[in-house]
Formats: sequence, C-alpha cells, structure tokens
Amino acid sequence: MKRHGLLNAPLATLIAELGHTDTFVIADAGLPIPPGVPRVDLALRPGLPGFLEVFDALTDELCLEGVTLASELREVSPDLHGKLMARLDALDGRDKGPLERQRVSHEAFKGLLPAARFVVRTGECTPYANVVLRSGVPF
Repeated sequence: MKRHGLLNAPLATLIAELGHTDTFVIADAGLPIPPGVPRVDLALRPGLPGFLEVFDALTDELCLEGVTLASELREVSPDLHGKLMARLDALDGRDKGPLERQRVSHEAFKGLLPAARFVVRTGECTPYANVVLRSGVPF
C-alpha cells in the first residue's frame, strides 16, 4: 500500500496522465459537469470532502502553471476566496515561475469545462468553489 500521496487510484491515474497545458477542474457539489467529461466524484455528504482539502491534496501531486476562477467567488464567498488566495500565493513560483491567475464570469467558467481532461467533484457547498487548474512541467 502507498505510504503517502493520493490513494484514490482513478484520480491518481488521471493526474499521472496530464501533460503540459492540460486542464482539470476541482468543483463544488453543484457545478454542472458536461456529458462526456470524465468525473471523479469524491462527494460523500454536504461539506465532505471540502474544496480546500481536495485542492491541497491535488496541488501537492502536480506541477501547475495557471488557475482560473469565477470572478464571483471574491464577493459571494470571501472567506473561501481569502483561503484560496493564500494557497495560490504559497504556490506562486514553486513550479518554474509565477502562477498565472485568471478570473472569468461563472458563465464563462462553465464554458471551459468541455475542454477539461476531468472534473473532481467535492462535497463543497460554498457558492463558486470551483477552480480550473492548468498543468505545467517541472523542467
């Protein structure tokens, strides 16, 4: 048995298959996931697992170069927004340069989903608790 890292085998496989500039999404419990986009459903009950727990576990596993969030997150869910910004600040520069950050409307965010390699659905019930992560390279 693995001693650390992701224990969810399907999720670990999807992460290992990411290439440079591929995107994937960490989503709250209510984000509509388009048909045909693979889904790793981790949601157990409202709040479990939480968005930030999943974000931390996944960002420990991979190299990132960019993130996209809904612009509504800052105003509607300021507590989660602040915690996420602190995590992004900590990741900034970890992987070969600054982490590119982009904000789009929630409608535009949903338009990015069909291009994602997969979506990880959490049990998070905080509005707009979603992020698109863009894979980087460690060299």
